[in-house]
Amino acid sequence: MNPSTAFATVVVDELIRSGVREAVLAPGSRSAPLALALAAADREGRLRLHVRIDERTAGFLAIGLIRGTGLPVPVVTTSGTAVVNLHPAVLEASHSGLPLIVLSADRPPELRGSGANQTTDQLKVFGSAVRLFHEVGTPVRELGQMAYWRSTIARAVSAAVGARTADPGPVQLNCALAEPLVPDESADWPESLEGRSGPWTSVHAGAAQPTAVSAGPKTVVVAGDGASQAARLTAEAGRWPLFAEPSSRARTGPAVISAYRLLLSSELGDEIERVLVFGHPTLSRPISRLLARPDVEVVVVAPTGLWPDAGRRAAAVVTGLEVTAADDTDWLARWQHADQVARPAIDKVLAEGLTGPAIAVIVAEAAGADGMLVVASSNSVRDLDLAPVVPIRTIANRGLAGIDGTLSTAVGAALANGGATHALVGDLAFLHDFNGLVIGPDEPRPDLRIVVVNDNGGGIFSTLEQGSEAHATHFDRIFGTPHNTNLAALCAATNIPHHLVTTQETLRAALTPTIAGITVIEAHLNRTTHRPLASQLLQAVRQS
Repeated sequence: MNPSTAFATVVVDELIRSGVREAVLAPGSRSAPLALALAAADREGRLRLHVRIDERTAGFLAIGLIRGTGLPVPVVTTSGTAVVNLHPAVLEASHSGLPLIVLSADRPPELRGSGANQTTDQLKVFGSAVRLFHEVGTPVRELGQMAYWRSTIARAVSAAVGARTADPGPVQLNCALAEPLVPDESADWPESLEGRSGPWTSVHAGAAQPTAVSAGPKTVVVAGDGASQAARLTAEAGRWPLFAEPSSRARTGPAVISAYRLLLSSELGDEIERVLVFGHPTLSRPISRLLARPDVEVVVVAPTGLWPDAGRRAAAVVTGLEVTAADDTDWLARWQHADQVARPAIDKVLAEGLTGPAIAVIVAEAAGADGMLVVASSNSVRDLDLAPVVPIRTIANRGLAGIDGTLSTAVGAALANGGATHALVGDLAFLHDFNGLVIGPDEPRPDLRIVVVNDNGGGIFSTLEQGSEAHATHFDRIFGTPHNTNLAALCAATNIPHHLVTTQETLRAALTPTIAGITVIEAHLNRTTHRPLASQLLQAVRQS
């Protein structure tokens, strides 16, 4: 067995022993040993391999698999630009705390700086975005290599899942591989490659003590992306209103205030005195303004060494909270009443015609409480934020809130889900990652229904400062960015069924059949209606 083959065999085996069950591969020559080892493990049923022709797609597919399973996922690339194409996914994994393991194949060090084909400096190419970087020395035939390889993989997986730091995120192992890159008739390896039973090193977490919090001032709980059920439990234990973003994993239970974004401009919003922040809140400007108010005490709950505080107003950062006394006033009841009154007003505005928020409500209903919904950044997730009921399993790439990789994330999440999955995306997110739907005939295919809200460009800018009349002269070209692309033709090119809907009734009908394979439902909207609709919703809530 030659050194590169031995290395790849051990690496893949140790990844599986460390809990890896899915792996993603983009094709290449230098990564051939790892590719062959992964393919062998796939044939043996030890993991499931996914192959993609586009490295950016591969990275976000891995992100989706991680979000769906909670387990670390390796992505393997060849050297050169292939590695750099993973950077957007690495940044998303870093800011979202997702255990993405980059195995970047490389030429041996002696070829760097020589002009050798596909050779560049891949050392720490992702900068500070990774939790761990290690350059694996070029494999050689000598004793001690097996322990080095296995302990390196065990340490990398531990860093990726945050076993000791409670700070999960991406890692990069740069793997310098020398020829031969395929199995040959080399002599037997000088030591056993089997290793120990289980992972080479078993890493355990340290304990952290929660901080006590009592009823105190008028308090609300803000649950941003990835907040988890801890936010819901805290809100319910303290009898405090819960403002939960769709991807918070906390948007359920009696404390949830579904119309919080609109209600924050009311007198109730002015009364808030303390905010308990969980997760990474990025979705709405009303929340950003609340967290920046000088008259509000902000307490951030962050189990890792980093914490969100964009307003620079955090009074305390704690690992966890233990509620010692609940609010016995009518504070929560007042918010619940306001939400119950606002809901019909919102529903009345959205009752007629196709609008972004109306589509989000219908898609959320179709996904159901037991379904999985992947939602794109920009308008899609904000429209979903106004829905009365959002599925508990809502996935969104909110680490950096980019639209790139959304379809690949949805495919990965759907494959991990193993069942019917919905995705709600805008037209630009759809076009940006259409390569994510280019899936080879031998690859696992998800049951995924994609709903595309097509307003022919950057609709979100219509609702921001750039969308005011003062900037109308250049708005359409530099912000609206119309593309006039025929999405039906794109779907036809990849043999994906496409349905165009024009009313709420036809949308509901299109969402009714059982999801089998990948399908696309497209709804056309007029971008010029977004800004008036936002004002109309706010006015309706104020008058309710």
